[in-house]
Amino acid sequence: MFKKGLLLLIVMSMKLSVFAAVISGVIQSAGKTAPLAFSSVLVKGTTKGASANNIGFYSITLEPGEYILVFQYIGYQTIEKKVTVGKVNQTIDIQLPPQDYQLNEVVVKTGGEDPAYGIIRKAIAARAEHLKEIKQFTTEVYIKGQMQLRDYPKKFMGQKVDFEDGDTSKQKMLLLSETIAKYSVSEPNQRKIEVVSTKVSGRSNGFGFSSPQIISFYENIISLGSGLNPRGFISPISDNALNFYKYKFEGTFFEFGKEISRIKVIPKRAYEPLFTGYIHITENDWHIQSIDLKLLREQQMQLLDSLILQQQYIPAGPYWVIKQQVIYPYGKFFGFDFFGSFLQVYDQFDLNPKFKPKYFNSTVLKFYDSSNKKSMAYWDSIRPLPLLLEEIKDYQKKDSLEKVRESPAYLDSLDKIRNKFNFTNLLLTGKNFSKRKTKTSFNIEPLINTLNFNTVEGGVINLSPQWRKQMEGRKSLTIIPELRYGFANRHFNPSITANYTFGKKYIQSFSIAGGKKVFQFNNAAPITEFINSYYTLMREQNFMKIYEADFFRLNYNSGIGNGLNFSGSIQFQNRKPLENLGDIAFWKNFPNRSFSTNHPTELGPAPMQNHQAFLVSAGISWLPGAKYVEYPDRKVNIGSGYPTFTLTVTKAFAGILGADANYTKWRINISDELDLKLAGELKYSFSAGGFLQKDKVFEPDQIHFLGNQVLFAGPFTKSFQLAPYYRFSNTASLYGTGHIEYHLNGLLTNKIPGFKKLNWFLVTGANTLLQEKGNYYVEYFVGLENIFKVIRVDYIRSIEKGGASNSGIRLALPFVR
Repeated sequence: MFKKGLLLLIVMSMKLSVFAAVISGVIQSAGKTAPLAFSSVLVKGTTKGASANNIGFYSITLEPGEYILVFQYIGYQTIEKKVTVGKVNQTIDIQLPPQDYQLNEVVVKTGGEDPAYGIIRKAIAARAEHLKEIKQFTTEVYIKGQMQLRDYPKKFMGQKVDFEDGDTSKQKMLLLSETIAKYSVSEPNQRKIEVVSTKVSGRSNGFGFSSPQIISFYENIISLGSGLNPRGFISPISDNALNFYKYKFEGTFFEFGKEISRIKVIPKRAYEPLFTGYIHITENDWHIQSIDLKLLREQQMQLLDSLILQQQYIPAGPYWVIKQQVIYPYGKFFGFDFFGSFLQVYDQFDLNPKFKPKYFNSTVLKFYDSSNKKSMAYWDSIRPLPLLLEEIKDYQKKDSLEKVRESPAYLDSLDKIRNKFNFTNLLLTGKNFSKRKTKTSFNIEPLINTLNFNTVEGGVINLSPQWRKQMEGRKSLTIIPELRYGFANRHFNPSITANYTFGKKYIQSFSIAGGKKVFQFNNAAPITEFINSYYTLMREQNFMKIYEADFFRLNYNSGIGNGLNFSGSIQFQNRKPLENLGDIAFWKNFPNRSFSTNHPTELGPAPMQNHQAFLVSAGISWLPGAKYVEYPDRKVNIGSGYPTFTLTVTKAFAGILGADANYTKWRINISDELDLKLAGELKYSFSAGGFLQKDKVFEPDQIHFLGNQVLFAGPFTKSFQLAPYYRFSNTASLYGTGHIEYHLNGLLTNKIPGFKKLNWFLVTGANTLLQEKGNYYVEYFVGLENIFKVIRVDYIRSIEKGGASNSGIRLALPFVR
């Protein structure tokens, strides 16, 4: 069976050319004859080569001539094989013996220190030089990523787990993706990736893993994504590595005429972001020759059970360049048992490239037109390693399924299954009804979101189903009717919103809305109706303050490029006050507590009067140094290393459509999230604003802040966690706010015995409001987050001018605002 599979792989990987021949075979370990997955083959004297696949099978195409092939695998001896290539394909199987490490020349220093420490100190001293020693280069990179399941539950969150592939097996390929790209670098910080071809199994229009990440252990901190550890992991040769690691010298070996030392890397303490495994260092110049390291849960890794990272470097003149990098993730999550491999193979290095003027620009990742339209024959001729049989079958199966799924009959049958409705949908989750054939969907919210209670309307039903039509490219149309009825005051408030999204280069959207609607006095809605209903019924507290308005609104948003975005709106409101019901029914009575009036007394002594407001707003945001991913039909902003600046101006025009309001107000904001590596993450948001002109300002038009009087926390960089909702509303000419939030992300808590096993993180910060006449309000808080991965709890204390203070607890949950 193995020979038949191997023969099939050979046939499918052959490149039919009269000017070249295929050298292929299997790379195994000597004696045990176990396949060496992702071992490498190099043409000596060049950076050209290939990689073996998961079962050790390799294939490389060479033009006629004489070559020396170098076969490598970490932990095994390198073998060189001289070959003469003609026009006939050849099979060359290779067995690599385990590496023979020489210890006889090792001299143990006085005091008994392991020789590894001397080598590591020299590698650390050379780290900064090696990090940026290659000033410019281009390389071709092949990327293959796959994720597989070993097991999964029958149901997840009450829903049947169905991959819609007709396969009931517990073992299946979740994802298979390949990419060929050109990677260009010019130090200190210019990068560009140009994707020539990319393929995702079962998704002909998909774009696979296309951004090569050379994980450089010359960096002090190794970032593998915030999901695994937001602080990153400490390199075994970082400047302060000796404070975190122990080392053991295990001998030397020779490769490419260079003596190389094998160093075992051992974490000094658990629950520190550290690697374990081996690093190989070249003698005299102290380059990294290869890496074979592992991360485990007890080393502050999240989401995964373990992760293996392997790298192989090869000499290129006086430098060593990466040839291959493989990451193996393993994990179990909510019953899903998964594993995978993410391979990057680098080839055709040019260390003296000539870049055209303005070659490096705001686009850091570019997909060329038709990059995801290449044929399987093209891929068979270009990939540097053969596919596994299971990968070949996955492509065949999923690509065939995709064609079947495009048929009207299949789409109808799939819709019938997906559109089945049950009691859980009605009560808790809502339901999305789709019609794939016409690319339309209809979504309804659950009853738990549509049924509420307040002191003005009594019981409320607020139905807001959503209809969506997806068109070509980014174009889509969404229509949301909103039908609101208060059972006690018998007010019916219908409205409708239509939103059209478009834009080929930068995304744009236009929306129009109108009807009759209930608004909170702070139109930003500082408290949700669901939470207000709970506090009204169970705590006899009515925090939400509302009014009715006939309205219409036009909105336009557009990306401009270079990190700029524009937004504008025109809105008219015919505002009408609402009062509490005379006799309010509630579930629990507190003898010393009564409901407050619906009109926020902080905004004025008398209830709001009927009035009209015609408002025009314009805003612009700027993210300096913004980087973009450019697809054939669009560009997407992926951020930058600078803060975001936002300016908004709102003008109320009196006289238009009978409007009474007449004012001008402004607001400027600067915000950012700073990655402090091992020290954690710092988030901040600073704002200033006020009224430039205030001839006639009504209650909803005042400057409002996001306060919070309930247990559940608001956004920490936008709201004040203990401030009453309208306590600090004003019409001042100038005000300022500041929100700072410091996430330690495991710093300090990983030093507490016992507690560190919980992997809970400290967080702290402060919120400040400064107003005219020296008035101020300050909150400071300290809390724990990452509790069961999703929960955060904070203790908060406030103080304001005059010495008044308050304190409280706030709870943050992902599904409650």
